[in-house]
Amino acid sequence: MRLSRRTNWNTEENDLARAHRERVEAELPIADLTASNPTRCGFRYDGVLEALGDPRAMDYDPQPRGLPAAREAVCRYYADHGAKVEPDQVVLTTSTSEAYSYLFRLLCDAGSEILVPEPSYPLFDFLADLDDVRMKRASFVYDHGWQIDGEGFRRAMTPETRAIMLVHPNNPTGHFTKRWELEELGKLCREFDLSLIVDEVFLDYSWDGKAESFAGGLEDVPVYVVSGLSKIAALPQMKAAWIVATGPARAEAMSRLEVIADTFLSMNAPVQWALPQWLGGREGIQGQIRARVRTNLAELDRQLSGQRMIERLRLEGGWYATLRIPALRTDEETVRALLDRGVWVHPGYFFGMAESGWLVVSLLGATEEFSAGVTTLIEYLGTNQGGNRN
Repeated sequence: MRLSRRTNWNTEENDLARAHRERVEAELPIADLTASNPTRCGFRYDGVLEALGDPRAMDYDPQPRGLPAAREAVCRYYADHGAKVEPDQVVLTTSTSEAYSYLFRLLCDAGSEILVPEPSYPLFDFLADLDDVRMKRASFVYDHGWQIDGEGFRRAMTPETRAIMLVHPNNPTGHFTKRWELEELGKLCREFDLSLIVDEVFLDYSWDGKAESFAGGLEDVPVYVVSGLSKIAALPQMKAAWIVATGPARAEAMSRLEVIADTFLSMNAPVQWALPQWLGGREGIQGQIRARVRTNLAELDRQLSGQRMIERLRLEGGWYATLRIPALRTDEETVRALLDRGVWVHPGYFFGMAESGWLVVSLLGATEEFSAGVTTLIEYLGTNQGGNRN
C-alpha cells in the first residue's frame, strides 16, 4: 500500500514521552506543570450544557459561513474589544486548526511558505504538512521583553512567501504584538503582497487588562483573525472557532472561503445556537482562570526571589511562563530528571527554543500542585545545575 508523503511523520514515542506514560501507568505522583486543558483544572462551569438544548438545532439549515445568530455573537465579542466586525466578515469553523487549514488553502499553492515567529506552538508544522505548505521561522528577540524582529522576517522571505502569521499574545512567550510591530509587518505585507494571519485565542488573558484585537484590520493589508471558544470560554471540547476577514479583496476572499466551508460543512447546529450564550457568559470562567494564573505566577515569582540561577522572562498575557535556566545539560535531560522527581514540565525546544537553557511552565494548574512542582524544580536546579550562582 502506498501512503501520502505529507503524512510521513515520525510518530514513534520518544524516550521522554515513554517515561511520562510509564510513570502515569504506574500511578506514581506527578505535579503537572504542563496543564493546558481547562476542563480538567478544577474550574466551575455554569449552564454550559443547558445551552445545547435549543430546539432550533433540530432544523438542518446548512449555511457555509455559519448561522447568522452565531456570527452576530462573534461580532458582539469584537465590539467589546473595540473592533467593528460585520457578520459577512465571519466564517465559522470547528477549531482554529480548521481555520488555519481553510486559510492555507485560500492563500497558498503547494510549496508556498508561511512566516511565523519562533518560539511558537508546534502544531503549526503538522497543519502545514497536511496542506502542502512550508513553515519558515523568524525569531523573536528578547531584550527586557519579547519583540518581533521585522528585519528577521524580511531576511526569511522568499518568492514563495504568501503570508505572515502571528499569535497575539504568543504561545508560550505571552508577548502581545504591539501596534508598531503590526505596522512594521504591515509594511512588509504591502511591499511583498502578503496576507497577515493573526491568532487571538489568548486575547482575553492580558496582564494589564488592555488587549487590542486586530480584527479591525490594517489599511491595504488582507488580515485574517482566527479565534475560538477553546480559550475564550475555556471550552475546547465544544469545537467552535472562526475566521474574521478584513482588508482589500475581502469580498473575493470571503467568496472562496465560503466554497471551502461549504465543501466540508463542519459546524454542527447545537453548538452554533449555543455560541451566543457561551460567548455572552465568558467572563464567569475567564475570571476564574485569570485569578488562578495570577496566583500561580505570584507563587512562581515568590519562590524565584532571592536567587539568580533561574530567570522568569517577562510575559504580558496567556497561560504560560518561560524560564531561562543554566544551559549545562540538554533540556530533555533536565525534564527527564525532574520527571523522576515527580514534576512534568515542557522543555523549551518543544516550542522551537534552543535545546538547552529553557523550560516552559503552565500557570493553569491547581495552586497546591503548581507550588509543589515549582519547589521541586527549583531545588533540583539549585542542587544539580550550579546552585545559587551570581
